[in-house]
Amino acid sequence: MGNFNTPADSQLGRETAYPDRYDPALLFPIPRAAARAQIGVDDQALPFTGHDGWNVYELSWLDLRGKPQVAVGRLTVPADSPHLIESKSLKLYLNSFNSERLADAESLQARIERDLSATAGAPVSMVFGLPGMGVIAGENIDFVDVDINEYGPPNARLLQADDSSHVNETLVSDLLKSNCPVTGQPDWATLSIDYRGPRIEREGLLKYLASYRDYREFHEQCVERIFIDLMTHCRLQSLSVQANYTRRGGVDINPWRGTPDRLPPPDLRVLRQ
Repeated sequence: MGNFNTPADSQLGRETAYPDRYDPALLFPIPRAAARAQIGVDDQALPFTGHDGWNVYELSWLDLRGKPQVAVGRLTVPADSPHLIESKSLKLYLNSFNSERLADAESLQARIERDLSATAGAPVSMVFGLPGMGVIAGENIDFVDVDINEYGPPNARLLQADDSSHVNETLVSDLLKSNCPVTGQPDWATLSIDYRGPRIEREGLLKYLASYRDYREFHEQCVERIFIDLMTHCRLQSLSVQANYTRRGGVDINPWRGTPDRLPPPDLRVLRQ
């Protein structure tokens, strides 16, 4: 199942021929531990729960008589899996089913769950169908009037919270942008922060999110960094962070991390997806 190596060893940034036959070896796992160590997280004692939710828009295969079939689906990779799954390898893998003959959709589901679980190192689930479209409820902070001049690396010192005012609220921003660590391609997301604790200062939060703009890191790693920075610098009691990234190559990813008291947020696709 691929090489347990660095992103530079993956198919990212390389001219790649799309496969003409099913090939689970296309899947490329990336260990989570190294990036977590950089933000002070012990991979064996995670301070959060969560998952990576992939919306898959371009599933296709052949039935036993050769007739093309199509579907959409949702993949869920647990955050405590040893490896994340690199996105381009996932796209190539899913396209490798295009000429594969299968008895039914359940056979496709079983094979995808088996292959992705082996790659991630933990049980990965798949369901057919996609979450509904909607708007994340909360206060959108994008209209705060502020001067910004830091665009990377992320600067957690910009975060401030008012210890004299404790709240329970959700803040939303469409301005999160980071970049692929290998190709430099932009990754765009709607970020939602649901928390309980000292009131987060809006100007500092918006400046902090803008400081990801020229930064190179995978989607999942950005969300975990945001989670740790908010918990550390804003002294929060409870926190849920989710990023709904826009679609590329027929998939979008929605990493969610929360304190252990949190339940997963409802599955929802924002309009940008």
